[in-house]
Amino acid sequence: MGVSRKLLTEGEEVVLSVRTHVKVLALPVLVLLVTCGVGGYLVALVQDTGGSAGALTIAVLAVGAVVLVWWVLRPFLRWFTTSYTITNRRLIEQKGILTRSGRVIPLNLVNDVAFEKNLNDRLLGCGTLVVSNASEQSGLRLPDVPHVESVHRTLSTLVFDVHRQRGDDERV
Repeated sequence: MGVSRKLLTEGEEVVLSVRTHVKVLALPVLVLLVTCGVGGYLVALVQDTGGSAGALTIAVLAVGAVVLVWWVLRPFLRWFTTSYTITNRRLIEQKGILTRSGRVIPLNLVNDVAFEKNLNDRLLGCGTLVVSNASEQSGLRLPDVPHVESVHRTLSTLVFDVHRQRGDDERV
C-alpha cells in the first residue's frame, strides 16, 4: 500500500500511508449480497421450469456478472488503488485502476491543514482532510480518510517542522 520505495527521494521516509475508509464498500457489499441472493433464486426458479432452462440460466448469470463487475468489483478496485501517503517531505495522493493519477504537495508549500466530519463520519471514525497550499492549483480534498484527526495532527506537525527548519515560523 502507498508509495513504492523507488519513488521516494534520498532521505525521504514514509510517515503515514492510508487507504480511503472501508465505508465506501458498504453499498458494494450490499449489492453483492442482493445480487447473489436474487441470482440464486432466479437460477433455481428457471431450473424448475425446464424447457429452455439453459439459456435462461446463462442470461441470469450474465446479468448477475455484469452487475457484480460494475457495482462491486469496480468500486472495490477503486478503493484498493486509492491511497494517501505522507512522507517527511510531501503529501501524495494516488488513485486509479488502469490509469494511475496522483497529486503531490511538498510540505513546505502547505499553508493550512483542516478536516471536516459529518455525523456519519464521526460515527465511523473518518472524515475529509482539506490541505491548502501556496500554488496556483486549488487545495487538496482527501475524502474518507480513516482516523482523520490523527492524520491531521501528524500532517500539521510535519508542516510545522518543515517551516521551522526553513525559519519561517511566522507564516504558519
